Amino acid sequence: MLAKLFAEAVEAIESGPVEGVRATGASALQEVIYGVIPQVMPLWISYALYRFESNVRSATVVGMVGAGGIGVILWENIRAFAFVQTSAVLLVIIVVVSLIDIVSQRLRKQFI
Repeated sequence: MLAKLFAEAVEAIESGPVEGVRATGASALQEVIYGVIPQVMPLWISYALYRFESNVRSATVVGMVGAGGIGVILWENIRAFAFVQTSAVLLVIIVVVSLIDIVSQRLRKQFI
């Protein structure tokens, strides 16, 4: 899914900057570096951050159904009625997801 979004971002670029770089006698690699990448980088960063955030959030749910990770720890504590440990695991999950969200927002503001 991410590769498709990346490819669509490249296909949707404006041709003006690329033609401008080409008009200066730039090589194909320079056209990509100076004409294409500056146009697609904000979208690529946004898509990658969104996917990373989504993966972190879904890791807990996937772990609870048997795929491992923090979700298994959470599920085992819930089943054992270990409410202190369950609360600690939930707190860690909330803090990590919140930190990732804050860092993601700052990176988006910086690059977009």
